[in-house]
Amino acid sequence: MAGHRQSKKRRYITWAAAGAAVVAGAGLAAQSSMAATTWPAQKTYTGRAFDTCAAPSLAAMKAWHTGFYGAAAVYVGGKNRGCSQPNLTASWVKSVSTVGWKLIPIYVGAQPPCQSGSSPEKITATTAASLGKADADDAVAKASALGMKAGSPIYLDMESYDITNTSCNNAVLTYVRAFDKELRAKVYRAGYYGFTSSSAKAIANAADKTDLPGNLWYALWDKQNTTTTDWPFGSTQYTDHSRGHQYLVNSKETRNGYTITVDRDAWDAPVAITG
Repeated sequence: MAGHRQSKKRRYITWAAAGAAVVAGAGLAAQSSMAATTWPAQKTYTGRAFDTCAAPSLAAMKAWHTGFYGAAAVYVGGKNRGCSQPNLTASWVKSVSTVGWKLIPIYVGAQPPCQSGSSPEKITATTAASLGKADADDAVAKASALGMKAGSPIYLDMESYDITNTSCNNAVLTYVRAFDKELRAKVYRAGYYGFTSSSAKAIANAADKTDLPGNLWYALWDKQNTTTTDWPFGSTQYTDHSRGHQYLVNSKETRNGYTITVDRDAWDAPVAITG
């Protein structure tokens, strides 16, 4: 994710080394398992999006609103978030939303116990459930403080890891389930960012779909602006506007005098409810 906590070189290495009740039309249904809760209508964006480590300035966002991109991902929190966010305030969210931008909230939560390298927060088998719940509470608090209302998605960022390590994978799934369950209890939609070779694959292929995310943002750097033709999992999974695809990374682009290095995303999924 735009170098937020690992260099791109390292991420390519770890990706290569690593080697939800989500059926047709169930992307939204998976978010609303609490029958007594009235959920706000999903706000969906379909088109190109970008993600970059630090939220750009308001001036840059205005300059970049040319029609090529319609949404921007922003890192709302998490102990593993790599960049400071001096621009990311409630005022900024309101202003860029008024310009016409749709926003995609990302939360960089605890990372897998078997992941190489150090992280400020890592999952363990004993803390996975409690940590998932606590991080979800923090994610909702951070998103809400920015003006991202109930019904918004929060995409949990899980970097690459060895999913063949059973104890590690089980800890990650326990953490994700606890995170998602707590998000939904607070009426926020559950999303997930991961790699098609590892962290996203673990979610899509999990035999037990209980409390898994209803929206999947998959990293597959094939330079294909699509969420369908290169979809690597079951054709009935994550349908009904529930997919994002990070298809190009480290793209240095200049628009109206402002240069930003971004990752490109094809988007057909929920975005934040603001305003």
